[in-house]
Amino acid sequence: MASPSRCAVVSQPMYFPWVGMLEQIRLADHFVYYDDVQFARGFFNRVQIKTRTGSSWLTVPLAGLKRGQLINEVRIDNQTNWKRSHLDQLKQAYDGAPFRADMLAVVEQVFSADYRTLADLARASMDALVHYYPAIGANKPFSASSALEVPGASTQRLVNICVALEADHYLTGHGARHYLDHAAFESRGIAVSYIRYGTPPYSQLHGEFTPYVSALDLIANRGAAGLADIAGQAVPWREFITTSAETAT
Repeated sequence: MASPSRCAVVSQPMYFPWVGMLEQIRLADHFVYYDDVQFARGFFNRVQIKTRTGSSWLTVPLAGLKRGQLINEVRIDNQTNWKRSHLDQLKQAYDGAPFRADMLAVVEQVFSADYRTLADLARASMDALVHYYPAIGANKPFSASSALEVPGASTQRLVNICVALEADHYLTGHGARHYLDHAAFESRGIAVSYIRYGTPPYSQLHGEFTPYVSALDLIANRGAAGLADIAGQAVPWREFITTSAETAT
């Protein structure tokens, strides 16, 4: 009898990320915070929320950012009271949301600790989201790539991480299709899939539904029942690439 597949997901830690990240965590058997790779401007220290006047950014200020710094080296600028600012924005944006208190409790729990690096804060924020929806993280380990001490670069390092974790399946997000060497995985007997995001529309404040906001939005609007909205499926990479090409034409 064949042993069950063991799926690894490796992703940079992100500040209160969107529901799509929770979908990847749900499908993982082992989730790795990719914290010792180069920081790039994007969604690692900022995330969108919906407000009465449109989308707004919650941005964590950074201190002394230098080119080439790794995510776990990037320091937070704690000279500004960004925690208070973010809480105030969330309180205002989600005034009237049915589970606003749940959402604020998640944020306040994260903010109750002090963080020196962006990696520590982002990981704590993701851990808090998983703690609110424990079913997506149940019975699976979470690791930091910096603690695994697996060598390599680019695709080869991801392959090496899968080998170290004894994973025979690697699941990733859509952006990886531009650089991932699928053959390098398959040469080691590791299947590659891309996630097909579920993100079904749910009742959301402030106009037309959008999934591209912090998962705090799901908590504020749906509470514990939001677990049902953390969907998504793994799609084999050849099928995903073919489908993506057909959609683009």
